[in-house]
Amino acid sequence: MTDNPKRKGPKCPECGSSNISYDHIRGESVCESCGAVVNESMIDLTQEWRAFDEDQRSRRVRTGAVLTPTKHDQGLTTEIGKGRGELFKVSSKKRAQYYRLTKWHKRLIKSKDRNLSFAFSELQRLISYLHLSKAVHEKVAKLYQQAVERGLVRGRSTESIIAALLYTTCREEGAPRTLDEISNASGINKKDIGKTYRYIARKLKIRILPAKAKDYVPRFGSLLNLSEKVQVKAVDVLDEASEHDVTSGKGPIGVAAAALYIAAVLSGEKKTQREVADIIGVTEVTIRNRYKEIVEALGIKDEVEEKVREDDDSQSRAVPEPKEEGKSAKKPVVAKKPKTQKNAKRTAKKNPAKASPKKKAAKRPKKASKAKKPINAKKRKK
Repeated sequence: MTDNPKRKGPKCPECGSSNISYDHIRGESVCESCGAVVNESMIDLTQEWRAFDEDQRSRRVRTGAVLTPTKHDQGLTTEIGKGRGELFKVSSKKRAQYYRLTKWHKRLIKSKDRNLSFAFSELQRLISYLHLSKAVHEKVAKLYQQAVERGLVRGRSTESIIAALLYTTCREEGAPRTLDEISNASGINKKDIGKTYRYIARKLKIRILPAKAKDYVPRFGSLLNLSEKVQVKAVDVLDEASEHDVTSGKGPIGVAAAALYIAAVLSGEKKTQREVADIIGVTEVTIRNRYKEIVEALGIKDEVEEKVREDDDSQSRAVPEPKEEGKSAKKPVVAKKPKTQKNAKRTAKKNPAKASPKKKAAKRPKKASKAKKPINAKKRKK
């Protein structure tokens, strides 16, 4: 790249020339036109050490990371390290002193910093789970710090506030996530997230426009393994549908799912309504209703249905036909006799007495029992 000619650089105080060369070894800047030394005490801002691996770099570097709102201390606080193996080389007295300093260092951290530290660790987990950008991460961290400063965190769980702020920021940044996705990632009920979201938005005066169906198309398209051509076609379908005022008042997720289904059918990458519903997380009835409304408004109902019939016919032709009976006719299967009959025949051959069940003998009538004589009626011996 060439230098900008309008850019003003240092000039020689003797001749006014801007043709100045720099000697980094001597720390001087010399004019090439007249040879005057313009500066003889230059400061070298580059590093004077070399590192051949990450371990050497971490030991020799003397500067920290840049400021970031995703840390409770902006990334500036110095912490007492764990000591690793060097700690066991000192005496037991020094080791006890080190442990005591570490303990008091943790105790002296303010409650506000502890709250921010826990909240930002939960935020980092959700960001990595939902695959969100760094811009979303930093914006949620700033909003949470504002909520802490205004006292909006008291009486509410940290997880629900982080989930609500994440839902808000995703919609603002054009990368919306559904309440179901955030609820599954955070483990918080959807009702609690919605309630906290409305409270935070009212207190922080956050104005959020309704989510658009077009914002969901790229992510849903990648989940369905659809090509970029299908996604562009789905956006065109949504634009035409919005011109006919079909999408107003409808859920953006269901509208995006129906548009992707229509675009996939028209582009030859057909997906069934059940596949789209299972992956996106809506019902088949919702997709079917939005599909009917869009194709009727755009006048492409016959074209889409014809494509569906062609795909169904091609799939039916791909199924192999059954072979003729003459070429590979199988022998008729003879019905097997039940095992109980076979067992009965075997037992009849071995022991004919057991083969036929014994008839129960008729019970004989009981004899009339004689009446017992009373004890006093016994005959006395003479």
